[in-house]
Amino acid sequence: MSAGAPPPPTPSTSSATTSPQIGADEWVRRAGERLVDRTPQLVLLLVFVVLVALIPVITSNEYIVRVATDTMLYVLLATGLNVAVGWAGLLDLGYIAFYGFAAYLFAELSSGHYGIHWATWITVPLVVVGTIMLGFVLALPSRRVSGDYLAIVTLFFGQIFVTLTTQGYRWDWFGFGGVHDITGGPTGLTQVDPFRVFGHQLTQARDYLWVALAGFAVIAIGLSAANHSRTGRAWRALRDDPLAAEVMGIPVNRLMMFAVAAGAGVAGFAGAVNGAYYQGVFPTSFAFPTLITVYAMVILGGAGSLPGVVLGAIVVNVLLEVLRTPEHARWVFYVAVLAGLIAKVRPWRMLGAVLGGLVAFGLVVNAIVGAVWPRGTAGPLYAGGADFTTHGWFATAVRHWLVLPKNTYELPNYTIGNYAFVILIALVLTLTVVRGWKRYVLLVPTLWLAAFVWENRLVEEAPTTRPLFLGVILIVLMATRPQGLLGTPRVEVV
Repeated sequence: MSAGAPPPPTPSTSSATTSPQIGADEWVRRAGERLVDRTPQLVLLLVFVVLVALIPVITSNEYIVRVATDTMLYVLLATGLNVAVGWAGLLDLGYIAFYGFAAYLFAELSSGHYGIHWATWITVPLVVVGTIMLGFVLALPSRRVSGDYLAIVTLFFGQIFVTLTTQGYRWDWFGFGGVHDITGGPTGLTQVDPFRVFGHQLTQARDYLWVALAGFAVIAIGLSAANHSRTGRAWRALRDDPLAAEVMGIPVNRLMMFAVAAGAGVAGFAGAVNGAYYQGVFPTSFAFPTLITVYAMVILGGAGSLPGVVLGAIVVNVLLEVLRTPEHARWVFYVAVLAGLIAKVRPWRMLGAVLGGLVAFGLVVNAIVGAVWPRGTAGPLYAGGADFTTHGWFATAVRHWLVLPKNTYELPNYTIGNYAFVILIALVLTLTVVRGWKRYVLLVPTLWLAAFVWENRLVEEAPTTRPLFLGVILIVLMATRPQGLLGTPRVEVV
């Protein structure tokens, strides 16, 4: 450089954010940028904390507050699972065992089971540290395996935990020392102490909502800092290509252990809050369905995105609660179908044709069935029990559009919904193989049959409908947006 030459320009913050990034396809990154990506995560966290903290102030409905508290527990669990799955790319199927271990450990140290009532400020840190150490113990034999093999090892660990907690009421220490009741067996441990803060016992749902929210704020700040550090970049390298990361000198085994232990620590805090909030721990709360629910939250929100997994936890848990009530579930179903059509059917004239054909198809079928089989259109809008039909415009429209056989839950009419469900699955599978105008034509009877099955078979069966409906949403999302709601799209070598 000559003496009179101007110095090279210093890159500004804006140019730094738009410069190419290592490990990310530039076109995909820029095309997928959203407002949530441009907003600092500290601002998003502040907005989230303020909104959630105001829930008990805005409403006095105890049910809403309890749902918010349960959702915050799921937010914590999804955040911890995101460390191993979303950032490090580890398929950890034993994650929920950390949650249960922490809850049981808190119950052992703060309940009348052994007559131990340690202070909260001692028990909670001890539970978190103990769960982190358990994460290291699990990661030690797993550091040499990856992918499906890691999933099998961790799944085995989760099953061991379920067996120990269920059979722990007659533990004999391998024949030494007699029989002892450690976990309470299938009935669990009750009379667990609530949190005690500054001499006050936390007994209300809003108290634990604020405790979980405060813990999440601290955890989110710490994990966000770790994600933007060298460790976070190494985790992402491990996720994208473990072999390349190891060749470049990255300590893969140590990173796996750190990821599993960090996620276990978050689950440990959530488990301690769970034990104090419910004042009891039960083995069914930490079974495999809970793990599936947490995984659904991470996948739905977007693995690897901290705001995404928070959004996924909120959407999944609130959706599952809404589906408990048939009236609310009905609105969710029809709104979801309409939103899916608006999002995927293009051009707009084709969307209008599908909607128009759907309405005409239902009216014609209703008229034909009513003329041939009058009992086929005389049933209640809600299947089973009394007729809870509201005489509004929506109920009237559905009754004149669908076929609602009377006494649906009495044989032989009960089998109609079963047969229709099988036919619906066949139509959906057919939709995946047809193309062009044939797909749009077939879409009309498929949607109508889906509404028929919903009203006549599924709307009141919450234990069956809730996971089924959630699974359908996940399948549709993975087919249309594999990275999740707020996940980052990536280019992968196939």
